[in-house]
Amino acid sequence: MNLIEAIIYGLIQGLTEFLPVSSSGHITLLGRLFGTDPEVMYTLSTWLHMGTLIAVFVVMRREILAILRDIFGPKTWQIIIATIPAVVAALLLGDWLDDLFGGRFLGVSFLITGIFLMTILLVRRERDLDEVPAAGEREIGWKQALIAGIGQAIAILPGVSRSGSTLTALLLSRVNRKKAIRFSFLMSIPAIAGGFVLDLKEMISGDGAAIEALGLGNLLFGVLAAGVAGWLAMEWMLRRLNRRGLLACAIYVFVLGSMVIVDQQITNFFF
Repeated sequence: MNLIEAIIYGLIQGLTEFLPVSSSGHITLLGRLFGTDPEVMYTLSTWLHMGTLIAVFVVMRREILAILRDIFGPKTWQIIIATIPAVVAALLLGDWLDDLFGGRFLGVSFLITGIFLMTILLVRRERDLDEVPAAGEREIGWKQALIAGIGQAIAILPGVSRSGSTLTALLLSRVNRKKAIRFSFLMSIPAIAGGFVLDLKEMISGDGAAIEALGLGNLLFGVLAAGVAGWLAMEWMLRRLNRRGLLACAIYVFVLGSMVIVDQQITNFFF
């Protein structure tokens, strides 16, 4: 893998980790496009996630500091509750997930993400998803956290956006848009960190050939690109992810998912 490919991987990982369009799905497609060795791509993806995690700490630094000051407070327990469903789902599905990561159901998973986003637009009819009557707006409690956690559990399937599924769950629970986005960002911390630890364990048990194939410089530039792109995506979501933005993301994943299915069934350029 050369430097340009590593940076492209990083940029795509950073942008799609937080935009509701699925990072795992896009990384799988990039791997097919570049013909990257699966072991090399696995190692690269593991480290790119650290770039996006750094972006979360930068954007969410005030909330994270507040949580650390009140480590046993309600926000900590909400994040724990929101994390449990994905952990349970991963344990139950086990090795079956490895088959899914080959891209067999990737097109369908993109379409599922599109359905989630369109559901938000159909149910939440406010002009910009911020204008919720005071009587109808809800704070995030344990019930909303659990519902968001179930959405995150669904997103362990590659091609289903974690951001999209958690936002769908929170917005359909009548949570304010910005509060929903920020809580989704906080939920990503244990998800990304936990995934990194598990992937790192597998990577260490290997012979290190993947890291040698990547090159330390390529790896570092890829992580940097992921961090910068992740920060930009998060800032854009907080400022601009209104009805129009959600509709654009929904159309995008519908088109992408349809193209993947056509390729899988007919053209076979990538699958």
